[in-house]
Amino acid sequence: MPGLLHGRIALVTGASRGIGAAVVRRLAAEGAEIVAIARTQGALEELDDQIRTAGGKQLVLVAEDLRKFDAIDQIAAAIFQRWGRLDILVGNAGAIGGGLTPVAQHAPDDWDEAFAVNLTANWRLIRACDPLLRMAGAGRAVFTTSGITQGIHPYWGLYAASKAALETTVRTWAAEVANTTALRINLVDPGAVATRMRAIAFPGEDQARLAQPDDVAGGFLSLCLPACTRHGEVIKI
Repeated sequence: MPGLLHGRIALVTGASRGIGAAVVRRLAAEGAEIVAIARTQGALEELDDQIRTAGGKQLVLVAEDLRKFDAIDQIAAAIFQRWGRLDILVGNAGAIGGGLTPVAQHAPDDWDEAFAVNLTANWRLIRACDPLLRMAGAGRAVFTTSGITQGIHPYWGLYAASKAALETTVRTWAAEVANTTALRINLVDPGAVATRMRAIAFPGEDQARLAQPDDVAGGFLSLCLPACTRHGEVIKI
C-alpha cells in the first residue's frame, strides 16, 4: 500500500545523523522522495543504503555546507527544475557554537557558525523554498528548535539566542502566510535526545537513558502530513 507521503517531495537538512537521519528514515518509510543535505558524503551514502535496504526510494544526496548560502539557492533551483515544487521542508541542521561557554568568552568564529547554521541558513531556506512550497498542494515546513529558548540558562547564551531568533523568524513567516496559502509551518522542540550535539554539551551524560532520534521522528512526521492543521506553533515532543 502507498505510504502517507507517497508522491511527495521532501528536503531535510542535517540529514546524515541523529534526528535528521531518523526523520529521513521515517519520511522515506511513508513513501516520500527525499533530498538529504549534510556535510559528510560518506554518512549520507550510508543512510541511503539503509533506506534502500528497507525498501525506500533512493535518496538525492547533497553533500554541502549550508554556510555556503548561495548553494541553498542552487539546490532550490534544481528542485524546481526536477519536480516543479517542494512538498516538505525540514530545517534540522544545527550548531552548538563550540559548546557551553560564558557569553563574554565565545570565540567569534563559534558565534558566527551558530548564527550562520541555526538562523541564516534556515532563513535562506525559507527565502529559496517559499515559492516551491506554495506550488505544492499542501506545503509543510518544520524546523528544529530547543526548550533552551525558554528562560535564562547560563553558558547557553549563544545557542539559545540563535534558536530564539530562529523561532521568531519562523513564526513570523507562518503569520505572514496564514491567510493566503495552504502552507503549514511549525517548529519542533524534541527535548533531550541522544545526539552528537547533546554529547558536546553534556560530555559525561549516559545517552542510553535519553530518548533516541527514532523516538522523536514521528513528531516530525505528523507535521509533514497533508492532513496537518497545526500552524505557527512550537511543539514539544
